[in-house]
Parts: sequence; C-alpha cells; structure tokens
Amino acid sequence: MYHNLSIKLDLEFKQRCEVFISLLGQWGRVHNLSGRLDRASIEENIIDSIYPLKYIDEFKSFLDVGTGAGYPGMILAMARSDIKGFLVEPRAKRVAFLNFVKSSLGLNNLVILQQRIEDVILDHPIELITSRAVTNTKLLLDITSHLRDKNTKYLFYKGSNIYEELEQITLEEKEIFKKDDRQYLYIRKIGDI
Repeated sequence: MYHNLSIKLDLEFKQRCEVFISLLGQWGRVHNLSGRLDRASIEENIIDSIYPLKYIDEFKSFLDVGTGAGYPGMILAMARSDIKGFLVEPRAKRVAFLNFVKSSLGLNNLVILQQRIEDVILDHPIELITSRAVTNTKLLLDITSHLRDKNTKYLFYKGSNIYEELEQITLEEKEIFKKDDRQYLYIRKIGDI
C-alpha cells in the first residue's frame, strides 16, 4: 500500500497503520467517527494524509486543525514520530478515540487538545499547520494567526473549490499539487492577507 509513494516510511509506521485501521474500525462503528470504515477507505485516507510528505519541506512541529478521526494529524504523527504534534479537536468522542490511539501506539510526540482552534494557546509558534475539510482557506489562516510566525507553513487538504477560495486571498508563496480529486495547498509564505 505505501511502497509506491516514494516516501521514506519505517516498518513501525506500517505496524502502527495496522493497529490504527483495527481501532478505527472498532471505535468508528460505535461512535460514528468517520463516514467510511472499510479497510480500503481507511487505507485511502492514510495515503491521502501522508502523500504530501514527498513534496513539503522538513518540519519540527505541526498542528492539525479539526483532526476528527485522525486525518491527517494522527497519520502524520505516526509517520514522523520524532516530531512534536498537536491535534486539535473540539468533540469529546473523537478526542477519546485519538487519546486511545495515542496510548495504544506509544506516540509520545503527540499532544491532543479538546478545544476550538481559536482557544488554543501555545508558548511557541508551530512550523506546519495542517487541516483537512474544516473550512475555507481564508478563515483557516485567520483562526490560526495566533499560532504562527513568519516561518510557519501551511498544508491544507482541499477539493476542487480551492481555486475559488484562492481568488479571495493573495499568498506570497504557494504550491498546489494533486492526487486524484485531492488538491493539496502548500503555503510556504503568507504575505499580507
């Protein structure tokens, strides 16, 4: 499943994926965590979560806005278990699941916050802020402005509406790369919004 991606992934990542698939299958049905819970769909979401790693710069910390069932934040934390990650999710059921996965996989690099992103306070800026299917690009940039500095980069997992969203803002340095119907917006430098 992962060998055709040209991304360096260790054996431990693959083992963690097996545990994640099993746990999401069990918890997902009981707690309605995700729409599609069959193995193929979960694997597709795992690939979607890590696919941008082949294009983006290295990072030492990341924060995922609205992690939900773990995409992309939990998967990124599994793939880069040496990097500090913050998963922000306001819903208690999903936070309970994320904490269970974190504990089951021994992901000591993760902090899971049951908060709205606007209420998150950290004592340092984040190097990479990610989000998948939360809200439009301009609003995501606005509600995370207190967590960034001039070096913070963004990675947003978007659909075809990305081009309409980009008409509303001007970004200094961005790239869009695609896989199937997914558009990945990678913002290296924001500029004036």
